[in-house]
Amino acid sequence: MSAETRTVLLGIVVEDVSSAESINKILHDYRQYVIGRMGLPYADKGISIISVVLDAPQNEISAVSGKIGMLPGVSAKAVYAKSAGSS
Repeated sequence: MSAETRTVLLGIVVEDVSSAESINKILHDYRQYVIGRMGLPYADKGISIISVVLDAPQNEISAVSGKIGMLPGVSAKAVYAKSAGSS
């Protein structure tokens, strides 16, 4: 990657399980930026929580976060590392 990148934790809360396939497709489309991913089903609350760590240019982070956050029954929030972490 030649562009400056940022390291970000993307927190995703899934309340509508029918959006799971779309989330996985979006993450697959951006797989080159994914450092790691962890999913936790929370059956007692009927939700799933997904943590995705990305190292990507700002525009790509905004794109993946926006696409996921627009899905029905899905919330997404990005938390950025303080340093730019350019690569």
